[in-house]
Amino acid sequence: MFSTLLGMLPVDPDGSAAAGDEAAEQLDDVSALAATGLDLISDGSAPADGNQPVEATVARWQAAAAASAVPAKAVLLGPFSSARATGGDPLEAADRLRATVVALAAAGCPLVEIAEPDALAIATDTAAATAFAAAHRRLVDGTEGIHASLALTGGNHDGTPPAVLFDLAYASYAFDLIAGPDNWRLVVQAPGDRGIVCGALDLAPGADETRELLVWAAHYAASTSGRGLARVGLANAPAAPGGPPLARSDVLRKLAVVAEASRIAAVESGEEMASLLDPRAIDIRSAAVGRFAPHRRRGRAR
Repeated sequence: MFSTLLGMLPVDPDGSAAAGDEAAEQLDDVSALAATGLDLISDGSAPADGNQPVEATVARWQAAAAASAVPAKAVLLGPFSSARATGGDPLEAADRLRATVVALAAAGCPLVEIAEPDALAIATDTAAATAFAAAHRRLVDGTEGIHASLALTGGNHDGTPPAVLFDLAYASYAFDLIAGPDNWRLVVQAPGDRGIVCGALDLAPGADETRELLVWAAHYAASTSGRGLARVGLANAPAAPGGPPLARSDVLRKLAVVAEASRIAAVESGEEMASLLDPRAIDIRSAAVGRFAPHRRRGRAR
């Protein structure tokens, strides 16, 4: 079990960003994310684009890794979403990005996340699905030894033929289960030797943020295809584009909930795990009365 961030961290209005110091802003983000207790962090910024110099992207990851006591991942914008943003060719975008992936792996990056926030078309458009698969094969085929993770966010991708995703050489997949609850159907179809990151906490103000729901999500994902908890992670679901701005403090607080839920989900003793959760989530009698109401033992007849 592990916990991580999907998407970006809101800018600190009182931090270094206000002074226009991008490098200092990223270090502030790294420190803030590490303080939440997450097991795997990023630098909290937008995904690096394949058009950026390879050396700059590697240096950006190295700075985050050096500033954190926990592992840091690199997040790159996937070739399909990148091409849709620029009107370019996904295969050409994959060629450019591949050099960055290989360089990050050589630099010791433990996980390279390929974020595809604009890939909903692959669920309904056969041509788009074909182009997506071809670009990602170009990107990650032959990169053995690299833990590459594909993050699909922003809605339901469950209409995508499973082979389009799971025939790719990704070690793990992150699914947005808030904007796309039907993505659970893809989780169930993922081979058991692939990792699953459940983006199961809504960042929107007032949304459910109970640990119990996250623990359930982790264990359900672990139960699919004999996957096991060792191949499961918990995360937030990224904020919806164009939605109301999120308070940085609220996002950090919610990420701490994700981290705590991951630690609880990893507890091996069922009795110990139950003691860490709201009894109403695991006891039908308590749920019915709205408070913890354990069954009374019947005394022996006298």
